[in-house]
Amino acid sequence: MSLVSGPHELLDTDVYVDLAGPFGRRLLLRCEGFNFGGSVKMRTAAALVAAAERDGDLRDDTVLVESSSGNLGVALSAVAAGRGIPFVCVTDTRCNPSTVRAMRAMGAEVEVITEPDEDGGLLGARKRRVRSLCRDNPHYLWLNQYENPANWIAHYEGTAPAIGKRFPDLDVLFVGAGTGGTLMGCVRWFRDRGTAVRVVAVDAVGSANFGGPPAARLIPGLGAHQQAPVLDVSAVHDAIHVSEVDTVRTCRALAAHGYLLGGSTGTIVNGALTWLTRNDPERTLTSVAISPDLGDRYLDTVYDDEWVLDRFGPAALEPVRWS
Repeated sequence: MSLVSGPHELLDTDVYVDLAGPFGRRLLLRCEGFNFGGSVKMRTAAALVAAAERDGDLRDDTVLVESSSGNLGVALSAVAAGRGIPFVCVTDTRCNPSTVRAMRAMGAEVEVITEPDEDGGLLGARKRRVRSLCRDNPHYLWLNQYENPANWIAHYEGTAPAIGKRFPDLDVLFVGAGTGGTLMGCVRWFRDRGTAVRVVAVDAVGSANFGGPPAARLIPGLGAHQQAPVLDVSAVHDAIHVSEVDTVRTCRALAAHGYLLGGSTGTIVNGALTWLTRNDPERTLTSVAISPDLGDRYLDTVYDDEWVLDRFGPAALEPVRWS
């Protein structure tokens, strides 16, 4: 039994799904969405706030502020509500409507950016708005998930060791690339222990994280219009990019087997299975993928036929298969 006195205390439920049934290939999916933030970002949010408190940056009049496309915003809303700290989330039009409602339900103030910066896209516009808020309000504190070391340290100290303990014979770990916190925390933990584990990054097509040209994306979560500052590309074993059409198809394939998971999860599962099909034809590798989120916040988008057809066409509704 887990007994908690605040939402930030529930971080690790240690649930894995064997995807051999849905997809005919054994891939163990670590589900990080079973907490009060609904995603792996709950660990990040708790660490960011704890670091601010430890550094003496939290005062009685502090208002937390952060830029987020969705999951961290919800997680910080939960942590801030549990701690009685006001929170402002600056998001953008890609944020799922239900995600905005969830943040506001927990008392957060939400600003939705509608116009991208010419060079920085919607992410750049969000960051610019956060800086403006902090200039105008001296009691505002930007936690800055993009550059704050507490982001990756949270996963170095929590996520990675939990996986390493559970699977001492692990060969490959698949991690999504967004701000780079989960990815770099895992890369550094396995590297520092001298293991042979290969950490493969899964990114969205249209993301600039691994040097590709940035492009418009509709599904929030993974990817970035600008390379994440914390990301060390040279430390990652490999990187694979997944189109948003394939993200949608994979999410729907998972849901058809009873696993209603989020857009980031669909991307990572697709990337992992694609990589394994190419690199593990004998099916001998022990492989784990991190599922960042659950799917309830995507009911109006990824799981809505009209939304999918309008944005991606009928190809996005076709079954996904791996040879």
